Amino acid sequence: MTTSELTLPQVRGEARRPRGRMGAGKQLHAGPVTYVVLSVFALVSLAPLVWTAIAASRTDRRLAQTPPPLWFGGNLFANLRTAWDQAGLGTAMFNSVIVAGAITVSTVLFSTLAGFAFAKLRFRFSGLLLLLTVGTMMIPPQLAVVPLYLWMSDLGWSNQLQTVILPSLVTAFGTFFMRQYLVQALPTELIEAARVDGASSLRVVWHVVFPAARPAMAVLGLLTFVFAWNDFLWPIIALNQQNPTVQVALNSLGTGYVPDQAVIMAGALLGTLPLLVAFLLFGKQIVGGIMQGAIKG
Repeated sequence: MTTSELTLPQVRGEARRPRGRMGAGKQLHAGPVTYVVLSVFALVSLAPLVWTAIAASRTDRRLAQTPPPLWFGGNLFANLRTAWDQAGLGTAMFNSVIVAGAITVSTVLFSTLAGFAFAKLRFRFSGLLLLLTVGTMMIPPQLAVVPLYLWMSDLGWSNQLQTVILPSLVTAFGTFFMRQYLVQALPTELIEAARVDGASSLRVVWHVVFPAARPAMAVLGLLTFVFAWNDFLWPIIALNQQNPTVQVALNSLGTGYVPDQAVIMAGALLGTLPLLVAFLLFGKQIVGGIMQGAIKG
């Protein structure tokens, strides 16, 4: 056997070996282009919030002038106080916390249970039921306003918070989202092992399904809370100004012959602050849960 024949596999092995492979423990470093792109995206994303704060710190007369103000004024706290008093944001904030919190908890819980059933349990007509569930997402919500309002009126729940909470206890999007996640993230063998160990259905859900679904539950909870907090169409129909949510209360700031744009911006800023605080407090845990789920997958 010649020397060339002996070295041929080695040459092929060298050709197949990936070049520039990163060793274990090393980290990727971003270049200057990455920082520029991320900075541009950050500025574009923050621009509406910054403009809202600038407009809330000015007077209505200054906002009507050309060019518009590009820096903060000295009327921020006065406008915030006026918006808080005129819109009754104290009661509205409390109501929105109750509504958004109840909707978030129920949606995450029921969507996880339904998603687990569609993903891992075998029962008759499961494919048809999943198709019908996803099909409801294609129906415009405006079509359900009239029958939903009549239903709530028959129950005697007009102008009460449960009128807003009940229709949103579970969503088709949440069910489909959790189903798609659990199909990949939850091994069937893990469920079967728990069954062999004598675990009941409740213990399987609590000790197997919920830990595996935690990253997706965190994402769904954040999305649901933001949507429930910002929802306007159904609350403005179902509630009045005596028992409003934040978005319904802010609607009263735009009434009048000449609405004060600075006060409206101040109210919008107050309505946005709880979402920012919630993300600052729980954003790290949510991102950590997402990364944990990605590593396990």
